[in-house]
Amino acid sequence: MRMARYDDLMKEFENPIEHACDLHLGQTFYVKDAQKPEGLCDSAWETLQPFVKELAEGGGNFFDGWMKNPQSAMLSCNDGFRPVSFYVEVVD
Repeated sequence: MRMARYDDLMKEFENPIEHACDLHLGQTFYVKDAQKPEGLCDSAWETLQPFVKELAEGGGNFFDGWMKNPQSAMLSCNDGFRPVSFYVEVVD
């Protein structure tokens, strides 16, 4: 849904790395059998997986009505320098 990049924080705090993220806006991932989708980084999956599992098991309505669609969640990976926001929803 959205990608950010905080170059000032990277310059001040991060050790330089060549390759951090292959994601791009507009990508869609589908989860099958609770397995991390190909192309999704481990860091993002670590954040998304508990919510995906709960939704797949019929749960939802996180945090008592947080989302307009109770079978969805708006989540971000845990990279504080390059956060990526994901909209996760149940599809048939």
